[in-house]
Amino acid sequence: MSATTSAVPPATTRGGPPRPPGDTPGRPGAPARRAVRRRRRIAAVFLFPALLLLGALVAYPIVFSVIRSMYDASGDTFVGVGNYTTMFQDPATLRAIRNSAVWVVFAPALLTGLGLVLAVLTEKIRWKTAFKLLMFMPMAISFLAAGIIFRLAYEQDPQRGVLNAVTVGIHDSVQGESVSFPTAKARLGDKRLTKRPDGGYRTARSAAPGHTVNLGLVGVAPKDMPHAARPAAAAAASPAGHGELRGVVYLDFTPGGGGKPGVVDRGERGLPKLAVEAVDSHGKVAATATTGADGSYRLTGLAPGPYAVQLPAKDFAPPYEGIAWLGPTLITPAIIGAYMWIWTGFALVLIGAGLSSMPRDVLEAARMDGANEWQVFHRITVPLLGPVLGVVFVTMVINVMKVFDLVYIIAPGPVQQDANVLALQMWLVSFGGGNNQGLGSALGVLLLLLVVPAMALNIRRFRRSQK
Repeated sequence: MSATTSAVPPATTRGGPPRPPGDTPGRPGAPARRAVRRRRRIAAVFLFPALLLLGALVAYPIVFSVIRSMYDASGDTFVGVGNYTTMFQDPATLRAIRNSAVWVVFAPALLTGLGLVLAVLTEKIRWKTAFKLLMFMPMAISFLAAGIIFRLAYEQDPQRGVLNAVTVGIHDSVQGESVSFPTAKARLGDKRLTKRPDGGYRTARSAAPGHTVNLGLVGVAPKDMPHAARPAAAAAASPAGHGELRGVVYLDFTPGGGGKPGVVDRGERGLPKLAVEAVDSHGKVAATATTGADGSYRLTGLAPGPYAVQLPAKDFAPPYEGIAWLGPTLITPAIIGAYMWIWTGFALVLIGAGLSSMPRDVLEAARMDGANEWQVFHRITVPLLGPVLGVVFVTMVINVMKVFDLVYIIAPGPVQQDANVLALQMWLVSFGGGNNQGLGSALGVLLLLLVVPAMALNIRRFRRSQK
């Protein structure tokens, strides 16, 4: 026989196709497992840089902060939970926790509700895309720039703060423009006028009807004089029996010098729109009048008898300058308003996207069944938008827990503690003068523990929506 070589036939299974090369009966599916392991190794190679950055920028700071929170300010002495005990005994920290709770309760709910209302109202208008773009534009502005904008908008001076300019304009249009001279006062040594405990002035001597009483004041700067003020002139005595007291309220100062104190000199101007009162011997106001453009007044309808002429305290009260937005009472709501200006566009766009994907046949069927728009909104639109509203609300909760920039920029120094929040308190304790990074790390850990449940809820909602 001649030696011949023949190819070894591939292994076969009884009643089945040939096995692929490399596979053995003892290890079924080995190539598939090797392919899975190869894909995992490739994925690990590509994920390693991201995991390295994640560990360096997230995991390491968290672990370091937890460890650092157990040491004192110098970082040399282990104090255990001492920083956490101190944290909950510090009035500033407790105030920051209270303000953070106010943020969590009100800001996300207001933003979600406002975004929902705007999304529904703009659903059927042609220019809704332009409106959404306009509302979303504040998201492109940094929190620092937004804080500076609203710090100026909230200024108390109506000449600088736009909100108080509007407030003062509305106040003056409703109640009429009030004129007062807060810096006005009687001339030093003038014994004809005595200052009242409430800030007003009254004549030291009484006068009977038919006489004139001129009241000279000083201390009004030229820039504070109203444009309507005219040169003053000494009032003439009223005819007998008319029951009138006449006079003029004027600025007892002659421009350029000269003039005689207590006398209405040429060039001296009257003080317009001031209230003047006649007070009888019992201390009751018997008549009132308002000075004209030249400062003249007439107190009419007076019965015979002695009267003192009085300039009430409101003539010297500071003019209405609007609302103290940056005061201790309104500072937190004011900052929440600035935050809403920035994030309303975000809520509007997300809720609008959810509204666009809603089945229209359900809404139309409800309308055909007789439901009005409020019933459609309350019973159909809101329930169908529940997942989207939940995502927006939880996202806002996470964001407001970390708010720092707006509070630091908008709140003035004297009221910063009244607007303090946890993130700002953590920075102040660690780097803003406290120099206690142990206590600051404890505040950071507390903030992390408060944020984690909201993050977990958001991730759970996201996974549920994917299923």
